[in-house]
Amino acid sequence: MKTFGKRTWVIAEGYIPSYGTGPEPEMTSHETVCILNTSNKGAEVELTLFYSDKDPVGPYKIKVEAQRTKHLRINDLENPEPVPRDTDYACVIESSVPIVVQHTRLDSRQAENAILTTIAYSE
Repeated sequence: MKTFGKRTWVIAEGYIPSYGTGPEPEMTSHETVCILNTSNKGAEVELTLFYSDKDPVGPYKIKVEAQRTKHLRINDLENPEPVPRDTDYACVIESSVPIVVQHTRLDSRQAENAILTTIAYSE
């Protein structure tokens, strides 16, 4: 299979609401980084988060096996520290092999839920 993607991706817009409506965990307001690794090698991926009022935090380290996908909820990141709610952030994603990255948000603050998705910027 052909390897698709880039090694560096940027999500310039991030925000996780502190509350939501509907059953948990399915309808918890969240952001997800969807990663596709089509290569024959496992991807060592690092995320660094940037904020408007403090130094960057990271790296958050994850693995995506060869020819697999991983949908990572940003809400679930714990190490080096949990991601704060109700706070603007941006994310730089760096991988050991080319990957494809998509960003998705479920905003369930209202009963009429909204989902937003976009491809990240690649370099």
